[in-house]
Amino acid sequence: MMKVTWDTLDVATWDAHHARAAAALQQDWAYGACMKAMGVGVLRAYVEQDGAPVALAQFILRRFLGELACVALCSLGPVWLQPLSGSDKASVYKALKRSIPLKNLRFVAVTPEEPQGPELGLSRLRRVMTGHSTVMLDITPSMADLRAQLDKRWRHRLGGAEASELTVHRVGTNAGQYRWLLEAEMQQREQRGLHGLPLQFFDLYVPSRKQPSQTILTLRADVGRDRVAGMMFLIHGEAATYQVGWNSDAGRDLHAHNLILWRGIEALRERGVRRLDLGGVNTTRSAGIARFKMSTGGQVLTCAGTFI
Repeated sequence: MMKVTWDTLDVATWDAHHARAAAALQQDWAYGACMKAMGVGVLRAYVEQDGAPVALAQFILRRFLGELACVALCSLGPVWLQPLSGSDKASVYKALKRSIPLKNLRFVAVTPEEPQGPELGLSRLRRVMTGHSTVMLDITPSMADLRAQLDKRWRHRLGGAEASELTVHRVGTNAGQYRWLLEAEMQQREQRGLHGLPLQFFDLYVPSRKQPSQTILTLRADVGRDRVAGMMFLIHGEAATYQVGWNSDAGRDLHAHNLILWRGIEALRERGVRRLDLGGVNTTRSAGIARFKMSTGGQVLTCAGTFI
C-alpha cells in the first residue's frame, strides 16, 4: 500500500535521498526553497510502500484565475528511491494525485526523467506535451576512461585547447565574481529569444547550502588578461547541471568550451558529483551545440513528456 505524506520530511533526509539517487535539479530541496523565496508555491511529497521509502516528489505550483485554479508540476520527477515496476509507479502517481493538498480546481502534472516505455507507469494518464532531450554524462569513470570515450574530433580539439595560450580559472562563489557570466547569459537569451532561470534564482541558490562550493561551479577561460569564455554548473547533491555558457569569437577559435567543460568535469568529480546533465539538445535549431554535447560520450535521454 502506498502512503503519501506532504511537507513532513526534513531537509537533511530529503537531501540524503536526493543525493543517493543523483536526482535532477528541479527535485532538489534548495531549488524548491528558492522558488518559495521568489513567491512560488511548493509542495513536497514523501511516498512509502509498506513502510519503505519509494519516492520523493517536489511540485511547483502555478495559480491562475486568482486562487480558483492551480497547476502543480512535478518536473523531472518523482525521484525513485528504489526500483519499481510499472504498476507500482502507477500506484505512486495515483496516490500523489489523490492526496495532493490543494483545493478548488487543480491540475496535477508530471514530467518524469525517464524515456517512454512499458515500465513508465503512466498508461492511465494523458500526455499533453512531448518530452525534451538532454545529454547525461556519467563522470564516475577515471579521467583517462572519460577521455577515451570522447569523439575523436572533440578529443583533438581538447588537445589543441590544452596546448594553446588558454588558461582556465575557477571563479569564486561571491555574486560579484560570477555576475559577468550571468549578464552575458541574459544578453544571449534576449538575442536568441530564449528563456531560463531568472537572475534572482542564482542569488538565492548559491548560498542555499553551508558550503557554496556545493551549489555552484563557475569556470573562466582567459587569453592573457582577456576573458574569452565561461561556464557555470549548478550542483545538486551527487549530480550537477550545465546551466550557463558563454563564448567569444576568440574562445570559439581556441575551442575554449572543450577545455572548460573538461576541467569542469574534473572539478565536479572532486566534489563527489556522479552524474552531469549537459542540458537540452535540439539538432534542428542548435545543431552545433547538440553535436558538442553528444560528442562527450554521454547518453541522449529523451524524456517521455508531460502527463496529467
